[in-house]
Amino acid sequence: MIIRTKGGEFQEADSSVLLDFLGVKKEAVGLHKVSADVLMMAGVPFSVSSEQLAVSSEKGFAWTLSTYDLDRYGERIDPAGWDFSQYLKNPVVQWAHCFHIPAIGKVEALSIDDKGLHGVVVFNDREYDQLGWSIGQRIKNGSLKAGSVGFRVLEIEIPDKKTAQDGTTLIFRKQELLEFSICNVPANPYALTKLRMSNEELAMSNEIGSNAVPFWGGLIQF
Repeated sequence: MIIRTKGGEFQEADSSVLLDFLGVKKEAVGLHKVSADVLMMAGVPFSVSSEQLAVSSEKGFAWTLSTYDLDRYGERIDPAGWDFSQYLKNPVVQWAHCFHIPAIGKVEALSIDDKGLHGVVVFNDREYDQLGWSIGQRIKNGSLKAGSVGFRVLEIEIPDKKTAQDGTTLIFRKQELLEFSICNVPANPYALTKLRMSNEELAMSNEIGSNAVPFWGGLIQF
């Protein structure tokens, strides 16, 4: 899992690092509500058949944003726990979790089933957004295949020994969807690195996001 801390840094973290950050003991089996503000990212690779592509390309791309599958960190995201009520007010698609550039598209028709969180990704038109349109073209021709959700953790479950037999170390039971990004690499393009915005990027971010949800102001501090 990739987390973004209040210091504005991206870092790769396993469940132990995350639990330490949240102040939860690994031995404390069961459900735990989360009060700390932390942005997490989890990616799902994208694939589409030629038949689906012919249908999807007219209105957008049918996409599974998140699933309950076990990821490489031994974590699962419960599809039933998604809260996207606030996201629907501003359903942006971003490029590589960059908050300081305009959205490259939007998500429509969000839905949940027992397999995951689904939606239709619609990229911006070429006439006013060359970048957004070009990302859509890359998806269409198969040179980009990965997406990643950014979410705020609300409730986690530390599994008992029986549940953990398949390698599960942590289950996100309730989470708020904050954004969805197209990425070069599933999960996050900044995996294994730490990143801070430059002063110029920060100034641009402040200008663009002056009316952003207050949560971001508390999360991203420099």
